[in-house]
Amino acid sequence: MSCTGNSHGLPFLPGYTFRDVTKSAFHRPQTLSYRNGYALPRRPTVGIGNDPLLSEQLTQQEISELAFETPDLTYCAFGKRVHEDFIPAHVALDKKALRYYGYFMEAILYSPEEQHRVRPVVIYYYLEDDSICIIEPTVENSGIPQGKRIKRHQLPKNERGEHYHWKDLNLGMDLDVYGVKYRITQCDTFTKEFMESEGMIVNDPEPMPADPYIIRRENPPPCHTTPSTFDNLHKLLNMDRKVLRFFTLWEDADCLHGESRPVTIHYYLVDDTVEIAEVHQPNSGRDPFPILMRRQRLPKKIKSENFPSAVMEVSKQEVDEYYSPKDFQVGQRMKLLGRNFLLYDCDGFTKEYYQKNHPEMEMKSTEIPKKTVPPYNGFGSLEDSLQNCLRLIPEPPKVNVVKMLENDHKVLRYSARLDSQNPEDEDRRFILSYFLSNDMISIFEKTTRNSGVIGGKFLEKSRVPKPGSTVDKPVYYSPADFAIGATVEVFGHRFVLTDADHYVLKYLESNWSDIPSKTLDSLRQKLGVEILTTQPPDQDGKDYTSHLD
Repeated sequence: MSCTGNSHGLPFLPGYTFRDVTKSAFHRPQTLSYRNGYALPRRPTVGIGNDPLLSEQLTQQEISELAFETPDLTYCAFGKRVHEDFIPAHVALDKKALRYYGYFMEAILYSPEEQHRVRPVVIYYYLEDDSICIIEPTVENSGIPQGKRIKRHQLPKNERGEHYHWKDLNLGMDLDVYGVKYRITQCDTFTKEFMESEGMIVNDPEPMPADPYIIRRENPPPCHTTPSTFDNLHKLLNMDRKVLRFFTLWEDADCLHGESRPVTIHYYLVDDTVEIAEVHQPNSGRDPFPILMRRQRLPKKIKSENFPSAVMEVSKQEVDEYYSPKDFQVGQRMKLLGRNFLLYDCDGFTKEYYQKNHPEMEMKSTEIPKKTVPPYNGFGSLEDSLQNCLRLIPEPPKVNVVKMLENDHKVLRYSARLDSQNPEDEDRRFILSYFLSNDMISIFEKTTRNSGVIGGKFLEKSRVPKPGSTVDKPVYYSPADFAIGATVEVFGHRFVLTDADHYVLKYLESNWSDIPSKTLDSLRQKLGVEILTTQPPDQDGKDYTSHLD
């Protein structure tokens, strides 16, 4: 038996316990043993001096309760115990803030006209971390630094280190923060509902006191001096950042061949100044200068030349009148500093301004005068000649590759005679070939013995424009224009179509939607209707059966 303090009836304190000097094993004995794969309690060996198991000290009733009851730790009993979910404050109160409206009075020193000013503020209380932020609404052109007065943090309440809580805020109270008293007058709906839900009594809102400076500005005191005819301060407050914008062409006649450059005229209503900005276009060959004329007041009428002037720039004493918005009208030409400008359009704000202030002026946009293309000189095709006017280094015209691949080796051949007043040209016969891949025409003259005319190639493959076509909008001949008996004018020579291949009629009937009925009827009448029944239209274009001699 071990010698412990309990066996002798002594308290379990240092100095009252004794150690068994005969004990040689100090390990913890095993209390479980495995039999057939199950852990069973091991009965201690008598005489070793080990303490009995806890199961031997329990009664039979407690053992049965432990054996047959299901522990709640392993299998939770939902019916017996309900656990509430814990939601932290930064989740439950995220993005929830109380908003109060108030003001503070700023004392004005050394001013005989006013003693204080009323400056409104908005107080935000964030429920997440009990922080407060105070913001003063920004007033345009007030001359006072406004915005965020106090950044978001916990505001100290007193010298003991306490902070303001939402329970300390209410309407009709003063909030003392860093030596400034903020008077809370109103709050929003969410703040009022939150405070009432927490059992607080919300005071009645208070009206915002009027600012004596604003009242004095609205009702100025009587002045004995002669007032100015124009209020510059009123113009600054109402016309600041309001600009009339006109889209203009600068007709630069001083260039070698004359040139029109697009520019933008800005008229600033706040001080009646004018600025001209150059519109830079890519690949124009010019340096991108953003400003053609700096912002300044433009004189409209200058006094006589006898007025003494010591500088090159015109002063105010020399000017009788400056340009005003009435002088700028869309669709008119005007001269500014010796340069001619054409106002062809303006933006939406400019149109609204003139409709409201100058309804008698019509601001209708006009078309930009296009550059005239020089007439065709007869060298090359119309497309090649036009490229010389568009680029310094001409590029070849673009080709319709899809059309070229689909209509490759497809040719419409017609027989023609020359319409000439010379009787020697009556017996000359020609074959006109129309190539569907590139809409080109070639003319071959048949050789006639003893005619005195050498036959062969009369016209190489080229696109033939119709009479009256211009260089910028050329119109070329198409298969719809080639009817039997029609006259085709080719560079001053007139040809009358007398006959055609069978393939011409087949191709035109396969594309009857693009061909007029007059052209089809002339071909049917010339070739005969029985050809349509015996020979179906050839779609691949490889049947060049011809009866042309």
